[in-house]
Amino acid sequence: MKEHIRGQAYVVGDSIDTDQIIPAIHLVYSMTVPEERQFYGRYALSGLPEASQGLPHGSTPFTPGDAFKSPYSFIIAGGNFGCGSSREHAPFALQEAGAEVVIAESYARIFYRNAVDGGFVIPFETRVRLIDEIKTGDVLSLTTGTGILKNETSGTEYLLEPLGDIAEILKCGNVFEYARQAGMMTQR
Repeated sequence: MKEHIRGQAYVVGDSIDTDQIIPAIHLVYSMTVPEERQFYGRYALSGLPEASQGLPHGSTPFTPGDAFKSPYSFIIAGGNFGCGSSREHAPFALQEAGAEVVIAESYARIFYRNAVDGGFVIPFETRVRLIDEIKTGDVLSLTTGTGILKNETSGTEYLLEPLGDIAEILKCGNVFEYARQAGMMTQR
């Protein structure tokens, strides 16, 4: 886990489900073959409703055109992010697209655990309704150890909820590496 992360924000709404994060039609690619896994990045957040429904991201795609990487490092969400099915493909797709952090008011438990266990993205929580204060394209910087988020575009700072026990897992890379380093698993 990086100590400092800087990048652009991509703002979504409440109850973004796993089929919006990575639509089931795109689950045909291997997660281990590099030539195929990159498609998870291309199709990350491609299931979001159109801008006509008034969502914070407007009509801006998360990953533009035929690109495999997104210009957005941060996803700013409302409540219940990652609800729906239990697929680990959802946080994996966000990582493949280049997202490093999701900041939400709350998470579906299975998305949160998949994000942490796989070390895919850092799931910070906030008590502030950031989707009403941050806009897609704003430049953000985050100090992960303190949870201080700064919107460099507006100059506003926010204090996110502490990561708690998951910080050690994320520092190790994923839950399996954490277990190895903590002596919970024998090396093979």
